[in-house]
Amino acid sequence: MLSLPLPILAFALSAIACVLVWQASSDNALARVFFTVTFAIIALGTLLTGLRFGYGFEQLSALQRAIPMFVGPVVFLGFSAFFYTARRVMQMASVHLGAATLVVFAFQVWPENLMLIDLLISASYLFYSVSLLIYWRRGEDQIALAPIGMATQIQNWIAWAAGMLFLMSVVDLIIAIYFAMRRPQEAISLISVGSVVILAGLVTVIFMFFKNTRQTTPLPKPVITEPEETYVTLEKEARSLLIEKQLYLDTELTLDRLARRLHVPARTLSEAINQTQGLNVSQYVNNMRLTHAATLLETTSLSVKNVLEQSGFLTRSNFYREFERLYTCSPTQFRKQNKATNNHDDF
Repeated sequence: MLSLPLPILAFALSAIACVLVWQASSDNALARVFFTVTFAIIALGTLLTGLRFGYGFEQLSALQRAIPMFVGPVVFLGFSAFFYTARRVMQMASVHLGAATLVVFAFQVWPENLMLIDLLISASYLFYSVSLLIYWRRGEDQIALAPIGMATQIQNWIAWAAGMLFLMSVVDLIIAIYFAMRRPQEAISLISVGSVVILAGLVTVIFMFFKNTRQTTPLPKPVITEPEETYVTLEKEARSLLIEKQLYLDTELTLDRLARRLHVPARTLSEAINQTQGLNVSQYVNNMRLTHAATLLETTSLSVKNVLEQSGFLTRSNFYREFERLYTCSPTQFRKQNKATNNHDDF
């Protein structure tokens, strides 16, 4: 028997991720709450799993089997907070968490039907994996309640979460089959494999919190058709509002808030910018922020950290990614190149 079962290590990493998510600055407080709860649930579940299968602690086995029913719904609700208002998300929470609670209650009434319990957990993971993929397919311009500039990153996280839930669904299903075939040793071995999957996901989460830069290639310019006159007018109004009020520097700016300032639906504003500029809203606003940042890099001696903060960016990784997309070099390289050019012009 392992002296330190993998689920215990997963518990430790889950607890770390829980603290990091809770402390992370985010304009969307509801999403932060749901994601913190997600890692708290995973932490508790992995701890109970490690105690049960690593040390033979069976007193809370019923709770250990029931906890995974809440993972999928809470992850789904966390991402839903970027698509819908808080009121709508709480209405959704009453349905999704209510259904999970009913299933858990049924576990306690009929605890002997272990195969059905495991199948329902696997089905829950699969259902919410598909639900997240539906969110992912909507595109980043539909993530209207996320800070502009973070939509791409959030969409990537949606895909990552969907993949993790799918893997957990497959592993849980195989574990259920092993237990049904009365092959507990194989099932316990697979639980360790499942813990490795969770560990990999948790390490990814923690790594992303400390990641500084990411290399990217410039996006190709899309081919756009002649935009409608109403779209041209709306784009000009949006540009004027963003520049005159310097809204593009607001780190809490979202597509939804910008659309409300212009008294149009978010979808209409998104289409107007896409049709006239060939950009999504995040790229459109970020280009303004990047122009501002480039000016600061050229004309001041501010650190890159201060430049990105004064240009409306929330994270270093997002700033570097977007800067390299537009200027095909890092902020530091841009500053050196332009200083060299300016010094040459002085002669």
